[in-house]
Amino acid sequence: MNIKKFKQIIWNYYRKNGRKLPWRQTRNPYKILVSEIMLQQTQAPRVVPKYISFLKKFPNTATLAQAPFKNVLLEWQGLGYNRRALYLKQTAEKIENDFNGKFTKDFKTLCSLPGIGPATAGDILAFAWNIPTVVIETNIRSVFIHFFFNNTEKVSDKEIVPLIQKTLDTENPREWYWALFDYGAYLKETRNPSRQSKHYTKQSRFKGSNREKRSQILQLILKKPRTETELSKSLGYDASENLSAMQQEGLIRKSKNRFVIE
Repeated sequence: MNIKKFKQIIWNYYRKNGRKLPWRQTRNPYKILVSEIMLQQTQAPRVVPKYISFLKKFPNTATLAQAPFKNVLLEWQGLGYNRRALYLKQTAEKIENDFNGKFTKDFKTLCSLPGIGPATAGDILAFAWNIPTVVIETNIRSVFIHFFFNNTEKVSDKEIVPLIQKTLDTENPREWYWALFDYGAYLKETRNPSRQSKHYTKQSRFKGSNREKRSQILQLILKKPRTETELSKSLGYDASENLSAMQQEGLIRKSKNRFVIE
């Protein structure tokens, strides 16, 4: 595929079909961070109402940092992967405590914050400040595999990154990445080229999974503090292993023999 032709196809699609998403209406790095963490493992249509509601409750890092985690988790309900809510709160706390409430523009420092990997850090730099950074994630993989590795299996990110670098719009990375994301989302409606990636992992079913069990535990503790015995009885299985892991992660805490979320 010719690079010039490739960019023309992506831009043309975006101009006709670009999605109007609320996080694209802001340059505020905190609001962009919220959207990025929510969009990890969750599709945009599900994120939109939660994003709007979350920002009404926690409009900046200061309000999120000061909020009880229980309130944050209650607002997060419906998005799943609850550790993301904890990471988001922990990042807000670090920004308030370590950076005087201001976001850093340093890529490595962003990557050191809870829940922020290279793709999220690159997105924040591009979307908040229009700083060109190489970003690779599922939608971007799909686009480049579709156009440049259509008949290849187990495509490595090492093969894709040079093409991302070569095609990156250094003057307008913000909209270029929006365009790539939108084309990747379009491809997923018809086929999913990211399955040809060496790094592809199929999302496990929620029903019957350990994720569902952990979610059930959180729901019960959110209603009221409970002992391990009470939780195991309500759930119908021994919850001790999950309770121990969730306590270590900081999702729950033990107080006077009962598990609580604070």
